[in-house]
Amino acid sequence: MPIGGAEDKLGRMTILREVVKLAGGADARMVVISTASSLGDEITHAYLRLFADLGASDVQGVRPESRAEAADPELVAAVDAATAVFMTGGNQTKLATLLVGTALGDAVVRAHQRGAVVAGTSAGASILSLHMVSFGAGGATPKFRIGQVSEGLGLVRNAIIDQHFTQRNRFGRLLALVAANPAQLGVGVDEDTAALISPDGKLEVKGRGVVTIFDASDVVTTSYTATGTQPLMMSGVQLHTLPRGAVFNLNTRRLVSAPGLSDDAPAGVATLADVPQGAGRPRSRRIAAEGRHETTAELRRRPGRRASS
Repeated sequence: MPIGGAEDKLGRMTILREVVKLAGGADARMVVISTASSLGDEITHAYLRLFADLGASDVQGVRPESRAEAADPELVAAVDAATAVFMTGGNQTKLATLLVGTALGDAVVRAHQRGAVVAGTSAGASILSLHMVSFGAGGATPKFRIGQVSEGLGLVRNAIIDQHFTQRNRFGRLLALVAANPAQLGVGVDEDTAALISPDGKLEVKGRGVVTIFDASDVVTTSYTATGTQPLMMSGVQLHTLPRGAVFNLNTRRLVSAPGLSDDAPAGVATLADVPQGAGRPRSRRIAAEGRHETTAELRRRPGRRASS
């Protein structure tokens, strides 16, 4: 469950409430990993209080500050017993350096494999990818060397996740990263927004923003010929912007459903085979008149309408 950062902690707390619900509600056993944050125990205690207030009965925080500390058997045992692991925001490079490839990092992977909720906000979202965004500049234009990836936990293996996406204008760097890694989807998550990913690869959007997905499967690009900080030529990238309630399949790279779409609309082109037997001419005047050019006299007879030249 990657979260784009700055999730609501004062109002309805939709995202954090969802984490607790998925973790088991009152039966949840949650571990907060706050290594990425520069706020130390302050941020750890804040999340412990928030999750407890939302109904979780067993919440504890761990904050290893070295790879040696990340090998502590007590920390590993806490994660092994958890129904949910939550990683805070901060510096994702620090988080990856101290977590990936350690006993604690391996415990987080095991938690994911056994079906526990693994959620991360901001930096904690980035590290869920196999190819983790380490750093990079903002901006709308994809440029050579605008961003860099390093190894993450690999819970999401077919997508590069970026966060604070619209708010910090990270379109260019994610486009550049998928140009160089076209087998990976680019998933940009807005603030106070989450991408809930199910075991079968379906991504459902929660919260108040959007999840932006770039599919560069068929890209034509200059990512391998550009130099310096040249803008990249990219053609053939598919764009998906997904608001709350939209569902996207990361494996098939297809939209599954979204609010506002007709439930009975065929997914594709309608043919005569789709028309029921015995169907005749349209009976509804509204349907029959759809797209028909109205004469000047007809326009004048319509209330509130004037003919235009």
